[in-house]
Amino acid sequence: MPLYFVDPVHRAIGLSHSGWRGTVHKMGQATLDAMHERFGTEAKDVIAAVGPSICQDCYEVSGDVAMEFEQAFAGHEREILLAKENGKYQLNLWKANEIVLLDAGVLPEHIEITDICTCCNPDLLFSHRASHGKRGNLGAFLCLK
Repeated sequence: MPLYFVDPVHRAIGLSHSGWRGTVHKMGQATLDAMHERFGTEAKDVIAAVGPSICQDCYEVSGDVAMEFEQAFAGHEREILLAKENGKYQLNLWKANEIVLLDAGVLPEHIEITDICTCCNPDLLFSHRASHGKRGNLGAFLCLK
């Protein structure tokens, strides 16, 4: 999923990709840290957005992936993981990235989160899961004017 960052104070932008591995390793925090180091960005000034990606209803993960999220997001397991009867879990990457941004210091009123699922909308967006592994690409863009 794309993560968009705009720092209106220092006129700086950041854009990063955060799949499940990026999310469990807090890519949003890493992007904010890089923006702080390079531009002096403070998380409280940032306007952030979480772009389209697979939704929790469509995103089934194995127990080992769920365990990584349980460790990385201790205290938030019920917000991001839903256990299924088949031993797998439904993972909410949107909520997990929101937690990362909030923990990093981005203000709640400065965070926008999409509700557009790539898997539910394969006519609009590419989805690895919806296409059953066929390769495709999505692009995310951000610029200063």
